[in-house]
Amino acid sequence: MAKSKTQYVCQNCGTTTVKWVGKCPDCGQWNSFVEETVQSEPKRLQGLSNKSDPKRIGDIVSGDKERYDTGIHELNRVLGGGLVKGSLTLISGDPGIGKSTLLLQCANQVSLKYGSVLYVSGEESEEQIKIRGDRLGVVAEKLYIVSETSLEVIENHIRDLKPAFVIIDSIQTIYSDKVTSAPGSVSQVRECANGLMRIGKIMGIPLFIVAHVTKQGELAGPRVLEHMVDSVLYFEGERTEEIRILRTMKNRFGTTSEIGVFEMAQEGLVEVYDPSRIFLEDHMGAKEGSVVIGIMEGTRPILVQVQSLVAETKAVMPRRTSLGIELPRLNLILAVLEKKLRIPFYASDVYVNVVGGLSVEGTSQDLGLALSLVSSAKGKQLKYDRLIAVGEVGLTGEIRPVNHVERLISEGMKMGFENFVLPKRSLEKVKIKGINLIAVDSLKEAVNKLF
Repeated sequence: MAKSKTQYVCQNCGTTTVKWVGKCPDCGQWNSFVEETVQSEPKRLQGLSNKSDPKRIGDIVSGDKERYDTGIHELNRVLGGGLVKGSLTLISGDPGIGKSTLLLQCANQVSLKYGSVLYVSGEESEEQIKIRGDRLGVVAEKLYIVSETSLEVIENHIRDLKPAFVIIDSIQTIYSDKVTSAPGSVSQVRECANGLMRIGKIMGIPLFIVAHVTKQGELAGPRVLEHMVDSVLYFEGERTEEIRILRTMKNRFGTTSEIGVFEMAQEGLVEVYDPSRIFLEDHMGAKEGSVVIGIMEGTRPILVQVQSLVAETKAVMPRRTSLGIELPRLNLILAVLEKKLRIPFYASDVYVNVVGGLSVEGTSQDLGLALSLVSSAKGKQLKYDRLIAVGEVGLTGEIRPVNHVERLISEGMKMGFENFVLPKRSLEKVKIKGINLIAVDSLKEAVNKLF
């Protein structure tokens, strides 16, 4: 007969100890250990495949060309071209951001093209999902809905139905009879994710699992969950705003630099094929502290507006607030401006915002951010209307070239921009004629030409 014993498991990172401790020795989280009962009898190991004989890589048939089209172009872009058979994808985001809406729309499209789809909900009843489906216009006859939380029952449904696609909403509500701890605990999440991954790999079924996030915006549950899955998607945006951005945090079948842009409407999530127009819809020309920058999100050029406000303060420690641009990058640009242009930002509060809620990464926004800060500090707007700034700022004040300058200029021309400030070393890459190219080597030269 199997003997049982107790152990304490950290609900943040999964570390186990034989006794309760106040602070986790691995992740440093306080009061995160919960007592769980485990069986001392070892479980029989199960492999991912019934055919585990080693094969030569040249004899293996790649399934990358057999991707399922989700019917949602922006989702396909983020996944790297569609759903890979047997893949396990994790999607997370704040409550009410639109995760379930997106997955129900995806399930409808996949069911219409490839056959039966199983949508498992541990949080809502079938009637509640039906109400949302009616609002979203779900018409697929082979879309099956079940409200279930038992992993063993879900596995039986998958084996009986043999669906082309499975959605689990959410992994924190699923439990296995093999684990005695409560649903949502580290042991339950790990066991359930492993069971779903095993059946998905064996049957070649792509699975989507929804995961909750913490108050800090991080993925709830053990970190091992992110390592187990093939892709991790994060749905971000403000519930009070209409724009939603789907970002890839991990992808074994494609790049992690692509984003999908959606707009929340009454009929559900609507794809945004031209995000630059959305992010610039309120831009009416040159304004003090406002500059348009060009960035690359994967293979897609996007134009966004950076706004800065520099306000004099008597506080000993001036405030630095940045939304959409990393705070260390803002501090670096401020230090270069203070050193090279003698602008006293040390006596001012600085606020920076990227209009539309997009988080900007990389260095191509440096020049535009610097010009925006100088414009607000001097109280002057740029000389040129309809201008885009692209370039990296070095620590010595030089303007360094960035990649894909010509694509960013082409995107700007499509949006009606006529003036472009860019590094001098990028001029040889630009073959476009009929536009005003303002080439600069340093921040001082850029400020002299634009103010």
